[in-house]
Amino acid sequence: MNRLHRITLLMGNDAVKKLQKSTVMVVGCGAVGSFAIESLVRSGVGHIILVDFDVVEESNINRQLFALDSTIGKPKVEVAAHRIADINPKIKVNIFNMFFDENTVLNVKPDFVIDAIDTVPSKIALYKWCADSNVPFISSMGAARKTDLTKVKVGTISKTTVCPLASKIRRMVRDLNINDFPVVYSTEVAKPQKNGGKEFGSIITVTGMFGLLLADFVIKKLIS
Repeated sequence: MNRLHRITLLMGNDAVKKLQKSTVMVVGCGAVGSFAIESLVRSGVGHIILVDFDVVEESNINRQLFALDSTIGKPKVEVAAHRIADINPKIKVNIFNMFFDENTVLNVKPDFVIDAIDTVPSKIALYKWCADSNVPFISSMGAARKTDLTKVKVGTISKTTVCPLASKIRRMVRDLNINDFPVVYSTEVAKPQKNGGKEFGSIITVTGMFGLLLADFVIKKLIS
């Protein structure tokens, strides 16, 4: 039996072959992105493009699959590529250790893009890149300060509610005439911080759910 035996039993040979011939680009290899990448790889997507500028920090360990004691200080894209090779060495991986912004030039043509970026200007820049490249994409909204998995949903940016990040993004893309697009978001009101600080608290169960739903959406689109 091969490593894709169980998904072949569930989805069928044709679906698995489609996934093996597909290319997905994930921008952001942190908490949400790591779960999306893992799901794509274990489901048999044949070509993964990874974009991230950051390195693994000890504070990432509570919620990021690529964050281990042994990977602290290493570039996330390199750690992710090594993990992918350990899961399935037949998967083609391209890594770009870079910050995605409005000046980014990537000579790639994925079948789908997953946005798992934290910063708003970078998210907007990625939406524009996808629109200009005619590549479909799905975007992650805010997962921080959330704890209720039942409130995490898949929808379109125009129909999101409660999420402050989604509200800000919705206004910006409307002003830029960017067409409606799918997102993963939460309708849970953000929890107050227990301790002060500039960073927002988050838990792996929620960030993981965001990543899994992003990957699930893409997988189903690729095989449909």
